[in-house]
Amino acid sequence: MSAGGQGGVASARPPAAGPAAGLLARDISVSRGRKPVLRGVSLHLRPGELVALLGANGAGKSTLMAALAGELPVHAGAVALDGRPLGEVSAAAQARRRAVLPQSASLTFDLEVDELVAMGAYPHPGLAPAEVQALAARALDLADAAALRGRRYRELSGGEQQRVQLARVLVQCLGAREPGQARYLLLDEPTASLDPRHQHGLLRAAAGLARSDEVGVLAILHDVNLAARWCDRLVLLADGGVAADGPPDAVLDAQLLQRVYGASVTLLPYPRLPGRPLVLFE
Repeated sequence: MSAGGQGGVASARPPAAGPAAGLLARDISVSRGRKPVLRGVSLHLRPGELVALLGANGAGKSTLMAALAGELPVHAGAVALDGRPLGEVSAAAQARRRAVLPQSASLTFDLEVDELVAMGAYPHPGLAPAEVQALAARALDLADAAALRGRRYRELSGGEQQRVQLARVLVQCLGAREPGQARYLLLDEPTASLDPRHQHGLLRAAAGLARSDEVGVLAILHDVNLAARWCDRLVLLADGGVAADGPPDAVLDAQLLQRVYGASVTLLPYPRLPGRPLVLFE
């Protein structure tokens, strides 16, 4: 996958937008049915950074992302989009500012890859056909899916379908026309069906997108080492709250990881990447 810029690790840096910029959850509590899942959780996703959301199964990662996406109501606290309460932003305006790739994106009817990717432009009716084509071409390249053009979606493997769906949400994310408008990309387990090369390629592309286009990217990941390799910040959930939030070398503490994941942990220096530990679970 192409990152659209220099290769390697995304460098943490302050956002270009003003202090109110960001997709913000402030002290939110969320339940699914009658079961409390999150209690007093805060997370600030800023333009220009790639953030990994980590935690054991059932920690509330998808619940937090659904709250940020406006798909689940919060019972306490608030979610804001660039300083505005999410409830005050229309669904159409949210779709122009924030794109979401779910764990599994179902498709009830068959389309060619090009048609499906172009659907990402639906929230941007002002785009000319030539602009949509250019966005789709860039998105397919970023998702390493350009070779799949012209094929039917249902004929693709699970990993190929995931890359095409990523290209679709990239079109949605990149289609914003307003100068200086912050944009956000939420990825729920985007590497789950990908082979190792495409896992690294996807995160390399996400890091490049954050760096070159000032997009705030939040990705739920299970592979701690992928997160440490590519992400500016790691947010670790446990027991319904945030156990740690910071750069990889601050969050990846052996005792903390052992408590959160319930497994023995050894930390080693990552070759050529100071400050990004290699985590071995036993």
